[in-house]
Amino acid sequence: MNCFEQHGIAHLSPSTCNTFAAAPAAFVLQKLLGQRSSVGAAAHRGTAVEAGVVVGLSGGSRSDAVGEAKSTYSKLTALNADPSRDKEAAALEPMVMQALDELEPYGPPTSTQGKVEWWIEGIPVPMIGFYDFEWANHGTLVDLKTTHYLPSKVKTPHARQVALYYAARPGLTDARLCYATPKKCAVYLLDTPEEHLKALENIARCMMKFLSVSNDPKELAHLVVPDVDSFYFNDPATRRSVYEVWGI
Repeated sequence: MNCFEQHGIAHLSPSTCNTFAAAPAAFVLQKLLGQRSSVGAAAHRGTAVEAGVVVGLSGGSRSDAVGEAKSTYSKLTALNADPSRDKEAAALEPMVMQALDELEPYGPPTSTQGKVEWWIEGIPVPMIGFYDFEWANHGTLVDLKTTHYLPSKVKTPHARQVALYYAARPGLTDARLCYATPKKCAVYLLDTPEEHLKALENIARCMMKFLSVSNDPKELAHLVVPDVDSFYFNDPATRRSVYEVWGI
């Protein structure tokens, strides 16, 4: 067995690589020790807005799109105690509207939530991801991100993510990030996707070297130290696990 299989990792993803790069201790907790953090309302907001935008871009009315977003959010957060739940619920409709204003001129997408697979030289497991929207007739791929604060440029973790989709979809001429807030929306073209893909591949190789050190997840855990102020450890259950593993 290779080192990934020994640790129960059947495939990689941009999210896994970004977590390993930003917070190795969070990677250890999630992927090696099986500690799953609860998903906050903000993450469910993103999923819900995307569901609504899919409806709107596929021929549904604006009302249908907003209704789908609200219905999806309600289902995902039914048992969620996140204190920001109501705040995120209020952002659904304006975010859907902003995204549709920006993306409707593209026309109906040729595919949504498409799976991609990428093999990195020397890595024995594939990199898998799911893009949001593709317009194959225009050679364009767009990933939608929802946020309360509009960034002035593409965020690096998002760039790595979309670079994977771009590389794995032959025939594309450009890849873009659409950031939607309740008040405005912006689309940024991903420059030099090859560089971001190379970074993603280098992270995967570093991860392989790390996993090769030991078959024991607890031994690997003690090669890293968590930053307890990081948002990766905000969840109370995760915070308890940090204390149990590292004593801090």
